[in-house]
Amino acid sequence: MRGPAVMLSQFMGDAPPFDSLDGVVRWLAAFGYVGVQVPIHDGRLIDLERAATDDAYCRDYRARLADLGVEITELAAHRAGQLSAVNPAFSELNDAFAPLALRGDSAARQEWATRQLRLAIEAAARLGLQRVATFSGAFVWPYFYPWPPAPPALIDTAFAELARRWRPLLDYAEAHGVDLCFELHPGEDLHDGVTFDRFLALVDHHPRAKILFDPSHMLLQHMDYLGFIDLYADRIAAFHVKDAEFVRSARSGVYGGFQDWAQRPARFRSLGDGQVDFRGVFSRLAAARYAGWCVLEWECCLKRKEDGAAEGAPFIRRHMIETTPQPFDAALRRPVDQAAARRILGIAP
Repeated sequence: MRGPAVMLSQFMGDAPPFDSLDGVVRWLAAFGYVGVQVPIHDGRLIDLERAATDDAYCRDYRARLADLGVEITELAAHRAGQLSAVNPAFSELNDAFAPLALRGDSAARQEWATRQLRLAIEAAARLGLQRVATFSGAFVWPYFYPWPPAPPALIDTAFAELARRWRPLLDYAEAHGVDLCFELHPGEDLHDGVTFDRFLALVDHHPRAKILFDPSHMLLQHMDYLGFIDLYADRIAAFHVKDAEFVRSARSGVYGGFQDWAQRPARFRSLGDGQVDFRGVFSRLAAARYAGWCVLEWECCLKRKEDGAAEGAPFIRRHMIETTPQPFDAALRRPVDQAAARRILGIAP
């Protein structure tokens, strides 16, 4: 595993040093981050069109980051993924993620999102990256709680269409040697293991359909996120190191009662301030031979981002595990042939 790294989205702003690539990266590198996950939607951070087509731009981009003391870990195309599948109930709100000229035109918006994802795949390949992080989009999230019960055909149709839209992108990713890592996230149709499995079956278990593992989203769904690593180790290709907590309340539950984040029982926290068992997480990932980046995604509802960033890098570094090349008792393991084994066991020749 590699790190510590950091997702840039949550640290961008309108004032220096948060308003430019050089400014925010230099600020974060000072805390000890050696990798950055770059969102494709922010033109201040990357020119996606050029990165998808211009090798010289990509070489200069990597050199620019190297001069700042970091390297790029993945491209993040969450907004484009979100817009790849939108339920009409959320269409107007999702327009905020699309260019002004496309707002109100769901077909044009979806076509644009697909092109952004293709550009992200092309750019990742030119940048020498192996992964693009994304969301799945959501046709049926409004029906996640079965009242009134969602007709099975509604769910079947939604997942069939989701697979139809993503299959060509997965094939395109395969052609470019890039994984698409779906962040399993409430609000998306792919939000847990069951929904991911359902999608995976419909895309013929495509080798480029991978998972961005974020234990915070699983803790807030009351899932066994450690067991999840064991089950999906071969699909986990990216990792958001994010903390969360669920504080039991007599007035509200996991759905939050439409409250602001700070008042919700289920909320995100800075690393070490929540309830995620990161010793267990890093140990399970190490046992699974996870070889990707460990990327801080900071979304705390209480702590300042300045403090969260400063604390995040040493937290990740402290938890990262470099796996041993051999067991501790290797020197004591005496090789035996079959005859010796039978003799030791008292089995007659």
